[in-house]
Amino acid sequence: MEIKSAKFVISNSDVHKCPEGNLPEYAFIGRSNVGKSSLINMLTNKKGLAMTSQKPGKTLLINHFLINDDWYLVDLPGYGFAQRGKEGRENIRRIIESYVLYREQLTCLFVLLDCRHEAQKIDLEFMEWLGENGVPFAIIFTKTDKISKGRLADNIKLYQKRLLETWEELPPILTSSSETKNGKEEILGFIENINKGIKENVAD
Repeated sequence: MEIKSAKFVISNSDVHKCPEGNLPEYAFIGRSNVGKSSLINMLTNKKGLAMTSQKPGKTLLINHFLINDDWYLVDLPGYGFAQRGKEGRENIRRIIESYVLYREQLTCLFVLLDCRHEAQKIDLEFMEWLGENGVPFAIIFTKTDKISKGRLADNIKLYQKRLLETWEELPPILTSSSETKNGKEEILGFIENINKGIKENVAD
């Protein structure tokens, strides 16, 4: 898939104010500072589409971007930013949960994980919660340019082993680097295949 147009549509904290219609939505989420905004900008070829920051916890709203007038890319707030304070964390949790659980157009949630780190409790608990609520998701390991291919493979194997302690089946796993654009074709191809399946079902 080639992204020919990527337009910002709306930012809000209320799932009921998200765009109307039935276009599929692909949302991106992860712990603060996992490289989410950089990945979105890389996928869309627009450097400033999603706001990047050296300070974690910058995205505080549900951000909708219309891609090729065909589907929405959704930038969600990061979770687990301790410095935000209890009230702030609770507000972010509410925004995330309301979108993930009640947005019918959500087609797949991409959970971003930093490939350099071992499995983190907060990520495992979040994915467990997704599974318990039947939310379709895929994993994207980010920042693959920061480590060797061998270590990347080892880290992913360890993560898979950890997941299989509680999961019978692993979610789809993709890799990416915003610096080298590694994974761009695979991620967009993954989305394209789902969109094709949706259109074929509608045609039937």
